[in-house]
Amino acid sequence: MAHEKVILAYSGGLDTSVAIHWLKEKKGFDVVAVLVDVGQGKQLKPLAAKAAKIGAVKTYCLDAKREFVEQYVRPALQAHAVYEGKYLLATALSRPLIAKKLIEVARKEKAAAVAHGCTGKGNDQVRFDMAVLTLAPDLKIIAPLREWELTTREEEIEYAQAKGIPIPVKKKSPYSLDENLWGVSIECGVLEDPNAAPPEDAYQWTRNPLKAPRKPLEVEITFQKGTPYGLNGKRMDLVGAIQKLNELGARYGIGRVDSVENRLVGIKSREVYEAPAATILLQAHRELEALTLDRELFQFKESLGAKYAQLVYNGQWFTPLKEALDGFVQKTQRRVSGVVRMRLYPGFAACVGRTSVYSRYFKTLATYEEGDQFDRKIAEGFIKVWAMPYKNG
Repeated sequence: MAHEKVILAYSGGLDTSVAIHWLKEKKGFDVVAVLVDVGQGKQLKPLAAKAAKIGAVKTYCLDAKREFVEQYVRPALQAHAVYEGKYLLATALSRPLIAKKLIEVARKEKAAAVAHGCTGKGNDQVRFDMAVLTLAPDLKIIAPLREWELTTREEEIEYAQAKGIPIPVKKKSPYSLDENLWGVSIECGVLEDPNAAPPEDAYQWTRNPLKAPRKPLEVEITFQKGTPYGLNGKRMDLVGAIQKLNELGARYGIGRVDSVENRLVGIKSREVYEAPAATILLQAHRELEALTLDRELFQFKESLGAKYAQLVYNGQWFTPLKEALDGFVQKTQRRVSGVVRMRLYPGFAACVGRTSVYSRYFKTLATYEEGDQFDRKIAEGFIKVWAMPYKNG
């Protein structure tokens, strides 16, 4: 007799590996696993084979790297979306895309339910559920970690070992990782103590800045309408540019973030992130906007970045406000074209030059040397008018 199908967002990690077995054994589902490649750096075929070994009746391996960077990363980069001034939203940006793919597979497989391996107190559960409830409210959502009796990662590991489920973690190194092209998120283990310095083995991509090359490296990034499309004069698509800057930035230990942040569910969590390319590109893009946008537009747009980041972080990707902000940001990018020179140092990157045919910087007005064309005489009247609302009497 055929069982009801559930479409599981499968990563190959501890939670979703246990979830396949649990959904089959405890719930009686036929589990269809969906692996969405957003640049995790993992071979999907071995993970698909593992899913089948655990009990999945079918596995989809979907290459979504280009869609991820073009439709999710690029808008966030152009909006300067950084949550609470630190988190560049790598994991958060991937969730609406993965949820969308789950829905597509659910329709193809005529499934009535989708499932994910998110915890009952994290942000990802909100992101997945919000996307499904918004785009496909008829689908049932199952979150095993909100239901099962396994309350700790240690218990999950023991369950997996008892059931013969291959898992990528050990009790001595219980980090929880999520990787994609835009960055890696690391939590659990010793990182749950906000006063404990992150051990070097927690970092997955970046070299310790103390061991990075001492000689700085200069990288020239070309933008066209706000989108990176070349490095060092060589044409490169956005996927390629991110991959190359991740490699170079990681070599210099750039993009490490240690953050205590406010989760949507109301608790604080300690997270460690690595985002070399994101860190470099965001800084370069902001420098180019500073050169090409007028003051009012630049300053107003900067004020919206935090709101955009909040929407992404809180799972509100498919909402009218997010769509409206995208329209505004896209409008601002018409003249954000040019070249930015970034210099990579151990642990950080710095802009050392920028140029654009749309530059609003005029040396004849800014200079204090010969060739100055700024009329100083008009400054006094301007200041008096500017101060008029605040004068006493």
